Amino acid sequence: MRPSGAAAFLIVIFDIVIVGAGPAGLSFARSLAGSGLDLALVELQPEAALADPAFDGREIALTHHSVHLLQQLGTWRQIPPQGIHTLRDALVLDGRRMPGLRIDHNDGPRSQLGYLVSNQLLRRAAYAVLRNQERVTLLCGRRVVGIEPDGEYSRLQLSDGQQLQARLVVAADSRFSETRRAMGIPADSHDFGKTMLVCRMRHDQPHGQVAWEWFGYGQTLALLPLDEGESSVVLTLPHNAIQGLMAATEAAFATAMEQRFDGRLGRMQLASTRHAYPLVGVYPRRFTAQRFALVGDAAVGMHPVTAHGFNFGLLGQDLLAREIHGLAASGGDPGEARMLERFGRDLRRATRPLYLATLLITRLYTNDAPPARLLRRAVLSAAASLPPLRRAVAHSLMQAGDSRQAASPLRGLLHALRG
Repeated sequence: MRPSGAAAFLIVIFDIVIVGAGPAGLSFARSLAGSGLDLALVELQPEAALADPAFDGREIALTHHSVHLLQQLGTWRQIPPQGIHTLRDALVLDGRRMPGLRIDHNDGPRSQLGYLVSNQLLRRAAYAVLRNQERVTLLCGRRVVGIEPDGEYSRLQLSDGQQLQARLVVAADSRFSETRRAMGIPADSHDFGKTMLVCRMRHDQPHGQVAWEWFGYGQTLALLPLDEGESSVVLTLPHNAIQGLMAATEAAFATAMEQRFDGRLGRMQLASTRHAYPLVGVYPRRFTAQRFALVGDAAVGMHPVTAHGFNFGLLGQDLLAREIHGLAASGGDPGEARMLERFGRDLRRATRPLYLATLLITRLYTNDAPPARLLRRAVLSAAASLPPLRRAVAHSLMQAGDSRQAASPLRGLLHALRG
């Protein structure tokens, strides 16, 4: 990968320009290695922040399919083994009622539901496998301020005055993508009106490698198992309440979390910095435009309750890279309209059902009105008593297989309900 120096005012031509060097953008560039195409990544952060990203509190749940893709890219072996944690089972709780719905790995084809890896380690590994690739230029410390598609190329204006031309522009610049907006692609955005606080905590009671999704009354809690006795904790509350917890002393914060978990984890202690993120879901009306495509959170910005955000990001970049490899092998145009239409159709089929289902789940399980509480309880009880449904959910979470199989994550669920 070639870093670019001072801005030049000549127009530089690439086959593909990727806007955003987060995990999805970096993975997409790595997926195109060996395609014979010249790539550029435009990223606002300095390269040092890509090489050694800071801890941001987020732990990423990975399906078996996503791990398979990361292994193909070489990313998986760059992650230290001690940074990979087992996600064996999952438990869904409603209010203070027990036992809740347990999603057991024995209901699926694998010995565990998936894996947990910190976003920090994923970002570092994604950069590490790309940095020595040829025909990749990294343009850090700048952003796209203008984009104009044309018949054969799209023209891009960067913040430092540099001008680029590309046969295809791929936006991977977050769910709030400025590039998507500049291309005139509308997106349906759902602001959940809540803020998510994430951090690591040590606790006395063992977690047994079981993840919790606890829909309490007035709050939502998640627990993601790391080393025994340590977990990532996710608390969702109105923003003002989160601000108070962010400002609390470590001792006061630990006491507050013990109370919010009803003492089920015993004594708790803060083990990392605290981070807060607004909860906003985003789904564009389309994933492509003229010589333009979306991947990562710019394509699908998921609520974290189903833990599929980065999994969809990996799936989307893989679908697009496969299409481009097929064209490049025959000297085709990576910005071909028919190919982009196929990609958009496949990605929509893969992600739309679960995105809509996630909206329904969060609306129901964050509604504390008495009728909603009764419905929440009934839905969870019915799911717990239906083995075919539990098996379908487990299969969907594990997602083994190639991208085409993974492109319908709810197909197994629907099949189980019919049969």
